[in-house]
Amino acid sequence: MSASSPKRRNTFLYLTVFIGGMTTLAIEMTASRLLGSVFGTSNLVWANVIGLILLYLTAGYFIGGRWADRSPHKRTFYSILIWASFLCALIPLLSRPVLRGAANAFVNANVGVSLGSFVVVIILFAIPITLLGTASPFAVRLAVQDVATTGRTAGRINAISTLGSLIGTFLPVLLIIPELGTFATFLLFSGALYLVAFIGLFREIGKRALLYLFMPLLIAFLSWLVMSGSLRDPLSNAVLLYEDESAYNYIQVQEDNYGNRYLYLNEGQGVHSQWHQDILATGRTWDFFLTGPYFNAAPYAPDQVQATAIIGLAAGTIARQYTHVYPNVPIDGIEIDPAIIKAGELFFDMNPSAMPNLTVYAEDGRYALNHLDRQYSMIGIDAYRPPYIPWHLTTVEFFQEVRAHLTDDGTVVINVGRTQTDRRLVDALTATLLQVFPSVHAMDVPLSFNTILVATNQPTSEQNLLANLNALPPNADPLLRQTLQLGTETLVPVYPSDTIFTDDRAPVETLVDSLVLNFLLGGGAEQLQGNN
Repeated sequence: MSASSPKRRNTFLYLTVFIGGMTTLAIEMTASRLLGSVFGTSNLVWANVIGLILLYLTAGYFIGGRWADRSPHKRTFYSILIWASFLCALIPLLSRPVLRGAANAFVNANVGVSLGSFVVVIILFAIPITLLGTASPFAVRLAVQDVATTGRTAGRINAISTLGSLIGTFLPVLLIIPELGTFATFLLFSGALYLVAFIGLFREIGKRALLYLFMPLLIAFLSWLVMSGSLRDPLSNAVLLYEDESAYNYIQVQEDNYGNRYLYLNEGQGVHSQWHQDILATGRTWDFFLTGPYFNAAPYAPDQVQATAIIGLAAGTIARQYTHVYPNVPIDGIEIDPAIIKAGELFFDMNPSAMPNLTVYAEDGRYALNHLDRQYSMIGIDAYRPPYIPWHLTTVEFFQEVRAHLTDDGTVVINVGRTQTDRRLVDALTATLLQVFPSVHAMDVPLSFNTILVATNQPTSEQNLLANLNALPPNADPLLRQTLQLGTETLVPVYPSDTIFTDDRAPVETLVDSLVLNFLLGGGAEQLQGNN
């Protein structure tokens, strides 16, 4: 036997290890997307996904080594992987009804059901990921022909597996999930592993491997049975107009009996855009962004407003209101998710015919702002994913970048979450803004868990808002007059805390997690109904 024969004999084994490593990381990355559609993608969710999958892999490595010593046969190896592929394909099918129940429970503020569903879905990954973890130690046992080359063989297999993991990290995130969706991504990678495992079994046991053809047939049947219908039911008085899944979000557009359209993302615990053919005022957070420039010293006239920028454009509610009040003022809208932009174009009139002054950028908010060279009268920040704000949009350094893009009388307006009794995030952002801007003002949005903070480039007083309301010209737009009136009625004092967010340390999610936990322990879950 030639010296090269073992390598040739192990070529298919190495291919299987590569596919196994790729599938393992692809399933892990897709797991976050599967859970994110209901539970979000906060650090807490990511920590649970990564930590538990590492735990399952650890168990797999330990079991795989012992299993390989007891049954060092390729047919055992391929049998393990074909069952792992089958169980991986089952994950989105078995989790679908659980997640559907969790999504509806989340909207109805049934926290116990939501958390229980999260645990159930995480447990669904235990067996298939543990089986995948057995691949590397089992492959080492099968590939080693000579003790003198054990280290070289183990290194080669670990390198091949890691290379597969690298592909499995980037391919689903950058290509497969955006193009095919979460469910198809599970099936694609599970199918690739099934194919190599089936071929390996056929080579080892011949026609008896055909018995495993029941697996894809069962998956196909369950897919037809389970995957019909939407993940989250529309509200009782609404119909579902649109549903999509992007690399960032699970997207729904619903329309109620009064012709109001709403954009819901992921867990559905917040309306991200609202539209009605004949009504512009919403009474929600978006309206308050019109108040920003009018915290300047009176008289501040509408014709003084220059360009505006919106970070967190969503489907364009703020942009639509600004276009109505200031039809000739340029608006730069930044939205990270192209699929949301598409939904805005289709269902919220976010298109050139309705908003010819709007330029849309499908990029990260901070990155895009730093690549724009325009000066703005108002920069609005509404990049909200309840209950979180992206941490990099809350820091001193970010607000310094924002201020560099403001006119001399420019303002920044940001939407911040709170509860009725816990304003720590509001107070921390107030303190952070005061590191950059001379004045900060606050308005509590009625019937919500939101506060609007306005920071001004010049020293200002909250009395300016009322003075500018009274100084509005007679022909001022009614929406502007109505919004300034609402702003004056909802002004609240600001109390900056000792917490200041920086690029080096911005514990936004930790603070919000504590805020949410205290809220739930205080019996506040029922308040969520009606405060979406």
